[in-house]
Amino acid sequence: QVQLVESGGGLVQAGGSLRLSCAASGRTFSNYAMGWFRQAPAKEREFVAAISRTGGSTDSADSVKGRFTISRDNTKNAAYLQMNSLKPEDTAVYYCAASRVSGARRRSLYDYWGQGTQVTVSS
Repeated sequence: QVQLVESGGGLVQAGGSLRLSCAASGRTFSNYAMGWFRQAPAKEREFVAAISRTGGSTDSADSVKGRFTISRDNTKNAAYLQMNSLKPEDTAVYYCAASRVSGARRRSLYDYWGQGTQVTVSS
């Protein structure tokens, strides 16, 4: 089992920044690729970004490319999502997830999920 806990969400004005953190415990963190997803009200949960086990490879959705950066620190058992130039349409609950498959975009490929953290961007 891997337990994931997100933090760092909040209310921010459009154009602002937030950094989300995902703390992992349980099985060896470096054995898992990590991903961030988000879910807005009445919408499907969607892929945001993913990072490989070592952090050497990343992927992100077109909607956040150039604004969001995913990273990880295996010595701290943590993953991060730096969000810059935030827009009202980025408002959602953000989830981190762990997968045995590197670079996965499909939710079904993720084995473990956190409880989510709310990000609200005001216009």
